[in-house]
Amino acid sequence: MKALLKPPPIAPDAAISIIAPASPAKPERIDRGFAALRSLGYAPQFAANALLREPLYFAGAPQQRLADLHAAFADPDTAAVMCIRGGYGSNYLLDNLDLETIAVHPKPFFAYSDLTGIQLRLLDELGLPVFHGPMLAADFYLPNGVHLESFRAAFAGEPYSVGAAEGLRTLRPTPAHSTVRGAFYGGCLSILVSLLGTPWEPSTEGTLLFLEDTGVKPYQVDRMLWQLRNAGKLEGVRGIVFGEMLDCASPGAPDSLLEEAILNALDGLDVPIAIGLRSGHVSRENVTLTFGVEAELAVGDTASLHILEPAVKK
Repeated sequence: MKALLKPPPIAPDAAISIIAPASPAKPERIDRGFAALRSLGYAPQFAANALLREPLYFAGAPQQRLADLHAAFADPDTAAVMCIRGGYGSNYLLDNLDLETIAVHPKPFFAYSDLTGIQLRLLDELGLPVFHGPMLAADFYLPNGVHLESFRAAFAGEPYSVGAAEGLRTLRPTPAHSTVRGAFYGGCLSILVSLLGTPWEPSTEGTLLFLEDTGVKPYQVDRMLWQLRNAGKLEGVRGIVFGEMLDCASPGAPDSLLEEAILNALDGLDVPIAIGLRSGHVSRENVTLTFGVEAELAVGDTASLHILEPAVKK
């Protein structure tokens, strides 16, 4: 992994540019999310094309969405960039990202879901730490949608830990490796798999790997893990943390099927595995995680994740 290109820390009253690199959101969710950010003291502002609702399922043409992303990073008055929501479509932007502009103006980039591809390209090629965290109309519109402690700690560059209170629990410890360290890395499992065979394949070796998704059945999770494993993307991984895996169940099947499927797919992989961390697609209190920085995973009777390194300059 490249040396990290850390942005400045974010002040409590910082201006945040809101962009929509993928799909549009419901207007009432946008309004409530905007009001929630303002109530926390931040100054959100919409990019020029952020509220577009077409063509198809996109929030504008690729050129419009790309222009907003570049303008948000280049804007000297913007301290951070946050996406409205995920959905689908940010893959169309990957080939034309202006990495030079972004490198000159590094900023925290808050997103998850479909935006995983853009986030990992910025991390892999620029070393820009990225923030797998709440989005305006996916989380901030809900009264309990955001885990504020991790959000504020990530902004300020403070170390922080998550554990049982944030849903994290042990799935499989390994006696020889109950505590492991590495660069924290990952995102939406479906998107990571979709990047295989492209110029933007994820760079997972030596990492603590975070994987999360929503609405996929246990056998589909099994299949995606099989594909990652046979593509060599689990070689050298030091530990794996799964998200809440919201609605990843089969009708009529026992609740244990998902965990059994994961353990089956990862059988023989000698790394500690935890599950349940509420970050990304979650039922409540979306935890902010920072990818690219050093982290420690402890897996035993209980599980905990410690973000050891700030993702912003101190």
